[in-house]
Amino acid sequence: MRVAQLTPDRLPGATHPWFLGVRTPRVLAHRGFVPAGSGGIVENTFAAIAAAHAEGADYVESDCHLTRDGVVVLFHDSDLSRVAGDPRKLSEIRHDDLAQLMADRGGLVTAADALEGFPELRFNFDVKAEDAARPLGRIVARHADRVLLTSFSDGRRVTALEAARAAGGSPATSAGQSTIARLLGAVRLRSLPLVRRTLAGIDALQVPERVGAVRIVTPRLITAAHACGVEVHVWTVNDPDRMDALFGLGVDGVVTDRTDLALLAAQRRRV
Repeated sequence: MRVAQLTPDRLPGATHPWFLGVRTPRVLAHRGFVPAGSGGIVENTFAAIAAAHAEGADYVESDCHLTRDGVVVLFHDSDLSRVAGDPRKLSEIRHDDLAQLMADRGGLVTAADALEGFPELRFNFDVKAEDAARPLGRIVARHADRVLLTSFSDGRRVTALEAARAAGGSPATSAGQSTIARLLGAVRLRSLPLVRRTLAGIDALQVPERVGAVRIVTPRLITAAHACGVEVHVWTVNDPDRMDALFGLGVDGVVTDRTDLALLAAQRRRV
């Protein structure tokens, strides 16, 4: 059977608890939410997560690194240059020193802090550093029903998943870059069996709308993913018109800096 013959509006069949109980389209608050006029508050902090929660987000997307003393912290960059004007790498700084540095920027959050401090939120954790993968997996194991693990690196993603499963949890997961590359080839070939094999064990595709001149998110990709019970989430979408257009195509969620605007766009689609 060819992908092109599949009905384009077939709904994904994701059954992991991370997906259940929240209507699509989903809004994933990108590194939390930093509203205009927040002063010195920055992304991936306690204040940013709290703002996303207060705005009504069900999901927060964040990134994970490891400090010098082995604490998994929510941080996108590998160093402090952009966020704090400090050239040091996170792997060179102890947790307590980093917490002090981030105290007036919204407050440092560890992965454990996030899960325990925001029990109503669901988290999308991106493993940014190889050495953070196993400890993160162990941390999320007992919260696995509300965690999706991902990474650009399928190797880091699988390492974190294996650690979580070894500790008794089974988080959801989205595909890394190598899996996505194979999937795009399978979609071009219009081979549903190859698409199914590529997406085995995958709950979601989290992709940019395009890379340079190459469009990634197409009706054919969405149809193929949905035929395999896999959702499609697009990052990072901040323009309401693009949100509306993507939701109209059948995209299941967006990762966004504008949680406020995305929730309104999602609500219009849910009515």
